[in-house]
Amino acid sequence: MPKSSDIHKIAFLGDYLPRKCGIATFTTDLRTSVAAEFPATQCLVVPVNDVEGGYDYPPEVRFEIAEQDLPSYLRAADFLNITNVDVLCVQHEFGIYGGAAGSHLLALLHKLRMPIVTTLHTILREPNPDQRRVMRELIRLSTRLVVMSEKGREFLLDVYQAPANKIDLIPHGIPEMPFADPNYFKDEFGVAGQQVLLTFGLLSPNKGIEYALRALPAIIAEFPNTVYIVVGQTHPNLLRDEGESYRLSLERMAKELGVQKHVVFFNRFVELEELTRFIGATDIYLTPYLTESQITSGTLAYAFGAGNAVVSTPYWHAQELLTEERGKLVPFRDPEAIAGAVIGLLHDAPLRHSMRKNAYQLGRGMVWNRVAHLFVESFRRAGQEHSFVGRKSSPIKTLDEQPDQLPDLKLDHLYRLSDSTGIFQHASFTVPNFAEGYCTDDNARALLLTLMLQQAGHSTPRSNELAATYAAFLNHAFVRKIRRFRNFMSFDRRWLEDVGSEDCHGHALWALGLCVGHAGHGSFHMLAAELFEQALPVAPGLTSPRAWAFALIGIDEYLRRLSGDRRAGQIRESLTAKLMQRYADASSPDWQWFEDVVSYTNAKLPHALILSGRSMSNAEMLETGLKTLRWLVKVQTSEAGSFRPVGSNGFFPKGQARALFDQQPIEAQATVSACIEAYSATGDLYWAAEARRAFEWFLGRNDLGLALYDSGTGGCRDGLHVDRVSQNQGAESTLAFLLALAEMQTLQSALTSFNGSPDEQL
Repeated sequence: MPKSSDIHKIAFLGDYLPRKCGIATFTTDLRTSVAAEFPATQCLVVPVNDVEGGYDYPPEVRFEIAEQDLPSYLRAADFLNITNVDVLCVQHEFGIYGGAAGSHLLALLHKLRMPIVTTLHTILREPNPDQRRVMRELIRLSTRLVVMSEKGREFLLDVYQAPANKIDLIPHGIPEMPFADPNYFKDEFGVAGQQVLLTFGLLSPNKGIEYALRALPAIIAEFPNTVYIVVGQTHPNLLRDEGESYRLSLERMAKELGVQKHVVFFNRFVELEELTRFIGATDIYLTPYLTESQITSGTLAYAFGAGNAVVSTPYWHAQELLTEERGKLVPFRDPEAIAGAVIGLLHDAPLRHSMRKNAYQLGRGMVWNRVAHLFVESFRRAGQEHSFVGRKSSPIKTLDEQPDQLPDLKLDHLYRLSDSTGIFQHASFTVPNFAEGYCTDDNARALLLTLMLQQAGHSTPRSNELAATYAAFLNHAFVRKIRRFRNFMSFDRRWLEDVGSEDCHGHALWALGLCVGHAGHGSFHMLAAELFEQALPVAPGLTSPRAWAFALIGIDEYLRRLSGDRRAGQIRESLTAKLMQRYADASSPDWQWFEDVVSYTNAKLPHALILSGRSMSNAEMLETGLKTLRWLVKVQTSEAGSFRPVGSNGFFPKGQARALFDQQPIEAQATVSACIEAYSATGDLYWAAEARRAFEWFLGRNDLGLALYDSGTGGCRDGLHVDRVSQNQGAESTLAFLLALAEMQTLQSALTSFNGSPDEQL
């Protein structure tokens, strides 16, 4: 077994204080304890920042990662390799890393040369596909895995088929505290002579505080000198999204129950020294969590290990710790049971003190100095196993081995084109052209973009505000009497038509479907559901194949969340049947297309079939989509191998010469999106390469060798003419580029995080 001197440098990766969250506290305590127990070992930290500019970190923090910025993960990997770190200790929780289910972390781990020991703070019994995929790859890349409960080990084995010999069980660390009489600390808080109940931790609805409050009247009736203290600030994510509405609802509940004189809220993040005094003053600790799916609870570990008598609902961690008369378990969402357990323990002092002793004795194996030694033992084993197995990695990579660089997302021109009504259609050079007004097509695409940015974690306060503006435009455009959208609006907010184009109807359905399908997009979510439900029945009566395709993509997004909607499912079947019939009627061996002309936004037709065929498990439909997209890609490839979309000056009629110009940005964007969907459906890297080739058209890999993307403004020029690039940067072109960039960033994240493995699909 290697000696401790074999480990000279340890890096800890995860959230870190002064960021206020449980993972940050854990990482800080673990790093501090290891550094104290092994003073000859250098312990550095690489934290993940969820806010621009990061935090005021202590000196041990050597490199910072921006949560949603994939390149910063790759730079962190280079830093760890170059600084000769002996072992990396990762704290894993899905929500603290960027990418789908935190997949950006995998991109970093792929590049490392040192052993990786991953502490799993959340292990889901029923993961979604993204979470399962990330967890499987995390297990594969980690040299050793640390769990903090037997249930965690069980899930790793049964749900994820992790190798049993890779798993170390190490309890959640706790501070060393004396076993003291609670009365010793009560004077400090002005609660001398009272029975103190305590709950602490970041406040959020899943903590079940309302059920503890509902239990108080019965407890107070039996023990009038009871006080319930709730310590901890509102969870930062909840505070950002909803403000203090949850805490205020608890305060109102306490008043309605008549227990306000017995309840204290300490609305702040409490440091360890103060927290230990709160715990010391506690007679009974309450954790009334609402569901069993809590594999580890740091707050429970702290209170339990300090010798508190605990009343808890039976979530997984509590089930393990509170057996053998070390605590009381009560059913979920049952205030009467909580009251009964608390009253029983307050009446039975010998039982309560026995529980405290049993918990405290077991907790001696959980103190941080002991846990630090267990972690270092895991690090040593990882070093030994890593040396034996070896990892193929190189600190220097050729251009071919590195992920392709993408432009930074810049929203300046989107903001410039938008006002309180919506996004303007056109621009004169880079200045919005008021005379041309607005249209539903562009506002729907703009809403799509802002929703995609929210999903990817790249949104800004301004883009979130604009999402609501674009949604409001769609709401105003919808004529409920005929269930159709108007399209064109003048600068003075007058509609220029009674009913808009079929394509604008399809675009609106697409954006609304995405809004409904993905929760967390603001207060207009219910409005989007209402509009989608009213506008969808019109779709089967439309005659435009592109309108069908846009609607199908929206329906797919909608059904991801509301899969039981039979009407939406039936309309999807109707529209896909229409597209399949169009292909059967128009295609021939040398013309693999849906119409007698290849015109505009072409790739959306195969895109809709690939997406729908995959979702409906229809192999013929999927194959038709892939076949027609492959044919279109061939049509859109120049002799030099660059992307060459069909020109809008005549398009490409069957049996005739195709138009070479004007080439439109929307064609490149549609092709990028369709190829990414094809990659997602097949795992074939050919499609990822084709998506990249189409995207590079924006950057200058085109017939004129001129970039359409303007890195100075963040906008995109309106088209490629036969002899020049248009200098106007309107909404359609700018949105086409930004949508393509957002999708390419997601693709690159998947390829980099999963090492481009063809058996791993998006």
